[in-house]
Amino acid sequence: MWLANLLKDPPPTHVFELSEAGLACADVAAPGRSQFAPLDPGALQVSPVHENIQQPHAILDRLHGLVPPNGQRKRRAALILPDYCARVAVLDFDAFPAQPHEQMALLRFRMKKSVPFDIDSAIVSHSLQARGADGKVEILAAVMAADLVTQYEAPFRAAGFHPGFVTTSSQAALNLIDSDGVSMFVKLSRRVLSVLVLDGRAIKLARCIEMDEGGMEEIDSVLHPTLAYVEDELNTRPERVWLAGFSPEIAAMTDRWREDWGVAVEPLASRFGEPNSMNTGLLGYLESIAG
Repeated sequence: MWLANLLKDPPPTHVFELSEAGLACADVAAPGRSQFAPLDPGALQVSPVHENIQQPHAILDRLHGLVPPNGQRKRRAALILPDYCARVAVLDFDAFPAQPHEQMALLRFRMKKSVPFDIDSAIVSHSLQARGADGKVEILAAVMAADLVTQYEAPFRAAGFHPGFVTTSSQAALNLIDSDGVSMFVKLSRRVLSVLVLDGRAIKLARCIEMDEGGMEEIDSVLHPTLAYVEDELNTRPERVWLAGFSPEIAAMTDRWREDWGVAVEPLASRFGEPNSMNTGLLGYLESIAG
């Protein structure tokens, strides 16, 4: 699900993924030739509450280096943002209103106490995941502070891009997962761990946690209760755990998960390149639009 489909525009010419490490870029016409420009430490500091873009000129410089200016003609772009700057939740409702303004009011009310920013001015996006015979509805909702969206868009608008499509890295990366059963997607980006529990294409649980160091012990402390949730709520174990952004040293330790949990554990793959902590969402987005 997209965090924000801000405008119903034609497909973008370029897709960009931002992370604290740098800026990844791909021309939609040549998806197999993505590029990456690193950022200096501190230029981008991911948070759901404070300013993320600490050095807008640095983002603009890297952007010009990857995609030179194109005169006065606007180009459309898709932006993939870090997971930790947004909040994603799966919400159950006994009934869900039909009118969009009533839907927004209900979603804002339900998420008001679970987000660390002003929900009334936030950008809220949602999609219907399931509707039961009893009328109960399961909604996937994504929320982000409006001023953060503006911050991320600003360098691209200054470079002559129209960012009409905005999402988060893990949401876009789901296009790389092909699974009919229950599975888990685990993405590590420095000290931020993103975990999505999936039942087919539907997200059943979304967690995004900033850790102290991002070592294996901390990762285990997040994944073990998540696995317990899957067993309790879905009455099964995941058939597969997909990984992205793990260093070779940490990835080698995941053999223990295979033995302890009895599940298949494997890295995420893409036909357009090797997914890592800086480009997983970009590659997933390319998968969604490629023929």
